[in-house]
Amino acid sequence: MTKHEHSRGLVTIGIFKLLKAVFFFAMGVGALHFINGDLYQSITQAVIALKFDPESHFVSVLLEKADMMDDHVLRMLSVATLSYSAVATTEGIGLLMEQTWAEYLTLILGIAFLPWEGFEILRHGSLWRVGVMLINIAIVAYLLWFVRQLREQKRSRHS
Repeated sequence: MTKHEHSRGLVTIGIFKLLKAVFFFAMGVGALHFINGDLYQSITQAVIALKFDPESHFVSVLLEKADMMDDHVLRMLSVATLSYSAVATTEGIGLLMEQTWAEYLTLILGIAFLPWEGFEILRHGSLWRVGVMLINIAIVAYLLWFVRQLREQKRSRHS
């Protein structure tokens, strides 16, 4: 059992991490775009253009959240999402290159975020959050198995 034989799992996780990086990069750039702008008005125009029901609960909650976001919050959101995008890019590229450090980095970060994800599910449970947590549990489980297999392979070579 060689590292190359199991690379499909690492490639899949690497691509997933890169897709997350693109998503969070777009969020960070979007937050920067609305600094000194009118986020509330832009969302209202988008709701009308997309023909959403302006009286729906979803639109009401979205507009309430947008109204609370000032330039400071948008800057902080941008810094956080762009930073997360950089980390996810690093993980993704490292996993695609089958780098051991990337396997451990992804494993450590995955384990570190699980309690927070669990707390968020308890606080504001949704199928989306449960789905994200299940994906992260699957990634952690796979990487734990993968790292263990590599360790056993190295031990058997040295025996």
